[in-house]
Amino acid sequence: MEETYSAGLELVDIGANLTNRCFEPDREQILQRAREAGVSRIIVTGTSVNESEAASDLARNHPRCLSSTAGVHPHDASGWNETTAHRVRSLATRPEVVAVGETGLDFNRNYSPPAAQEAAFRAQLTIAAELHMPVFVHERDAHSRLVQILAPFLPSLPGAVIHCFTGDERELDRYLELGLFVGITGWICDERRGQHLKQLLKRIPDDRLMLETDAPYLLPRDLVPKPRSRRNEPAYLPHVLRAVAMCREHPVEAVARATTETALKFFQIETPRDARQRG
Repeated sequence: MEETYSAGLELVDIGANLTNRCFEPDREQILQRAREAGVSRIIVTGTSVNESEAASDLARNHPRCLSSTAGVHPHDASGWNETTAHRVRSLATRPEVVAVGETGLDFNRNYSPPAAQEAAFRAQLTIAAELHMPVFVHERDAHSRLVQILAPFLPSLPGAVIHCFTGDERELDRYLELGLFVGITGWICDERRGQHLKQLLKRIPDDRLMLETDAPYLLPRDLVPKPRSRRNEPAYLPHVLRAVAMCREHPVEAVARATTETALKFFQIETPRDARQRG
């Protein structure tokens, strides 16, 4: 494994699919390695009703280091119905669930028809607005339509983050203009597809930027040595942090501090220090 993060600062991975079956054999070891790497909080992504429930249960069993989201990914939007809506809304009221999602639009693969994706997206935005919760948003090849649907809901939402942003300058500027937050993954480390992001990173304000691994996906291509499994995990978040800091020409410690503060505020997560001060 790559050298552990030793700056003594805590990091937040805002998106990791820890309920993925590939983590079943060693999930506790995954969490331990994350802690040793300086990743103190992981938001476990819910991508379907069943996965959202599993994410919630996992977070409930690890309250000191995990939180979760509840939602239905656009790939699974065809299955959205009244029962799904009820279950997502119920899950979203659990204390460990800190955002509605992963929801949004994906017109790249269209595993669900666009109309079904849009209906499920609107329904989840409605739930988030009713519960006054932030949303964790997926977008691929659907920027204009996503903005059209999302924008009217923004006044009723405490926040929205574009998860795993890989778009262009125009798209980034529009998201920032709307007040959205931006999640950056190991895509920034991909010399084939991520080069354009390196310049765009400087355009993101400190208080809008967050970091994520999207584990087990998006293993940084320049990670050395690479795990034999080719599986990404939260312990590699410091590698993404260093790449982001280099692109922004900011000290690693400053980027770590800013992204962590932004994530904790966005997801309204209370730290042990906050609890002590409040008590």
